[in-house]
Amino acid sequence: MTIDHLTYEIFPTREEMGRKAAADVAAVIKDLLRTKAEIGMIFAAAPSQNEFLEALVADKTIPWDHINAFHMDEYIGLDTDAPQGFGNFLRARIFGLVPFKSVSYIPNGNTDTDKAITDYTSLIQQTGIDITCMGIGENAHIAFNDPHVAQFDDPAMMKVVDLDEKCRNQQVHDGCFKSLDEVPSQAFTLTIPVLMSAPHVFCIVPARTKAQAVHNTINAEVSEKYPSTIMRTRPGCRMYLDTDSASML
Repeated sequence: MTIDHLTYEIFPTREEMGRKAAADVAAVIKDLLRTKAEIGMIFAAAPSQNEFLEALVADKTIPWDHINAFHMDEYIGLDTDAPQGFGNFLRARIFGLVPFKSVSYIPNGNTDTDKAITDYTSLIQQTGIDITCMGIGENAHIAFNDPHVAQFDDPAMMKVVDLDEKCRNQQVHDGCFKSLDEVPSQAFTLTIPVLMSAPHVFCIVPARTKAQAVHNTINAEVSEKYPSTIMRTRPGCRMYLDTDSASML
């Protein structure tokens, strides 16, 4: 099904959703590498991505050594080895499991934020982004572009943001933190123009907790009130749903 430029599919289970998303991503990787020596990819770190990442890692035909990998957001203030750190999450599920050409990590400890932004932005500019693999939040955020900080025409490539309460509560709902007071209040995020700069955007969104956000993504007016609606304005965006996340459609 299609709404504006956004194509979306609904699958009976999370596993089928993840396998199909991974197969589509693998096909685009191979197609791009027919004409390019290497490509850049952005990955999201969240339990919603587990089935997709597992299926992607299992595909032994993907030429990982031609891919430069990035992640899209990271907490500020966590211990560097905290399992909730998004770099650590992705290292355990994909970055440390396949032989990427390069992997670039956003720092997740107490760090010089200006330097972190400058360094990470420079790496993305050097490589470019061909594929974005992401989810959407319960408040329709993409990366950590919550509604109160989302800018469709953001002049920055990466910034520090204050996380809204719904976003922080989602981390508790997902089982990443035991309580709200454990969830950091600030994070780095790549901005919406960077995420949408990729000619291929794959958005994987399972679970009933995302049903309202999915409904708004497809039915609400395109606006920064619902950041994920930006996908409807960009050719090349695909969204993968299970029956739970699609239950309000």
